[in-house]
Parts: sequence; C-alpha cells; structure tokens
Amino acid sequence: MMTPKQEVQRKAILVMTHHDYGRALNTHAFFKIHDHTVGEDLVQDTFIKTWIYLVRGGKIDTMKAFLYHVLNNLIVDEYRKRKTTSLDVLLEKGFEPSADDSGRLVNILDGKAAVLLIQRLPAKYQKVMQMRYVQDLSLKEMTFITGQTRNAIAVQAHRGLEKLKLLYNAGEVGGVNERRSIENVFNFSKKKFDLE
Repeated sequence: MMTPKQEVQRKAILVMTHHDYGRALNTHAFFKIHDHTVGEDLVQDTFIKTWIYLVRGGKIDTMKAFLYHVLNNLIVDEYRKRKTTSLDVLLEKGFEPSADDSGRLVNILDGKAAVLLIQRLPAKYQKVMQMRYVQDLSLKEMTFITGQTRNAIAVQAHRGLEKLKLLYNAGEVGGVNERRSIENVFNFSKKKFDLE
C-alpha cells in the first residue's frame, strides 16, 4: 500500500513522463498500427499499465525504455487480436466493397511529394518546415530548439510555405495531373501559424 506522499510523487512522475514522451509514443504507435485512434488508445493503455506497475511497488530504472517496451507489447497484442475475415463471409453479411480509394491514394502521394519538395527549399526554411509539418512541433518547441523568437519562426514557416506552394504549383511534383493546393496536401490550417 502506498502512502499519500508516495502516491503524489508517482503521479507527478507519470504526468511529467506523459508530457515528455506522450507525443513520441503516439507517433511510434501510429507508424506501427497505421490508425491514430487505436494508436492513442494503446498509448493510454501504456500509461495505465505503467501506473499499475508503479502502484504495485515496481521500480523503473529508465522510464522511456519501459514505456516503449510496454507499448511494443501492446502493439504485438493488437496485431494478434486482428482476425482475418473472408470476403465471402463479409459479402454474406451485406458488405459491399468500395473501389474508390483514389482520393486517399492521391492524398498520400501528394503528401509524400510535398515532403520531398521541402528538401528543395533554401536551408533556412528546410529546418523550420521539417520541424513544423513533418515532426509536428509547436512554435514554442521550435523556439526552444532553435533559440530564435516565435515571431522569427512563424515568419520563416510562412515564407517557407509560400516557397513550397510555388514549387508545388510549378509542376515539380510529377505524375499527378489534378493539382490541389499545398494547404490541402498538408492539411494546413490558419491555426498552425497562431502564436499559441
């Protein structure tokens, strides 16, 4: 049984851990599972299992390694839970397959092409665009990493986006006849440039 002081300490440790590793764990889970909601659920289960382990008096030497170990085990369990279903069984139950995934495929291909175009930007903008749209960092996090002001980072991100639009619309992305705006490719919103 934990004393109230130990419980407060362990809660504080878990809150700090969630703040430090939550986003990275969600990214890791998404790349393994390819489903944001399932990935987020697995990360939450990871923290719940970690809390239970701490409550039972478990000792964790390296929190990051422990969390990734638990998450990877949950991912394996999730893969084992998935059962393959026969198409005939699905058709009998009334499922009608839709063959129109072209929009999703175009989004994926355009997104990958746009990310590749970041490499053609001037070095000044490459770093900011990578951090902002590939690593999904906030302006606050980017200022901490680069040591620049929020305003400078926001301006560089905006100018980099404008240059990326020019590259994208100039046709340097090959193979797709139907062009869409770069904002749709990255699912950009005006909120990305708010100074939070």
